[in-house]
Parts: sequence; structure tokens; C-alpha cells
Amino acid sequence: MKIAVIGKGGSGKTTVAGVLARCLARAGREVVALDCDANPNLGISLGVGLDMTEQLAGIRQSLEDGGVEHAPTPEELLSRFGAPAPDGVRLAVVTKIDQPNPG
Repeated sequence: MKIAVIGKGGSGKTTVAGVLARCLARAGREVVALDCDANPNLGISLGVGLDMTEQLAGIRQSLEDGGVEHAPTPEELLSRFGAPAPDGVRLAVVTKIDQPNPG
């Protein structure tokens, strides 16, 4: 099963995604939570804390920077770029904006 949470900015998508991920994991589902937001905060909503959320490297940026090689499997991708979250959720940050340009 794949679930995407989308909507207007400030509508509570991150909160809903975090609660949904933890509830599904508590029910015995294997859950991989991907934070695809330009301002990734799903880690905070999942309960991994601010420090861990900030430490997670964006997958796209790491690959583009040449600092790491592309992972050959989804499992390896999560191993390299993911972090464990409460209730058995696995979190990965897909992208982030290092220098946003509001204009």
C-alpha cells in the first residue's frame, strides 16, 4: 500500500502523515515515511526530534553532490539515507532546499 498526503501549505499534512505512519506501524504494518517537502519536518512529527531531523541528508542533494553513490536497492537507499523513528517507522528525507529563494 502506498499513501501520499498532499494539500495546501499549512493544512496539517505533516501532522497527518506522522500520525498515520505511526498508527499503521503500531498495527503491524511495515512503514517507510518519505519526507518530500522542501522544508522537511516529518521527523519532528514522527518523534525523532529536531537534531535527528536536521541531520538527515536529502537523498537528491547527496547524490548530486557526488558525496555518495546511488544505492542499488531500496533497502540500501533506506540504510544510507534513512533513520529509525518511533513505533518501527523508517524515515527518509528525499529533498530539502538549502538556500530558499522566496522571490
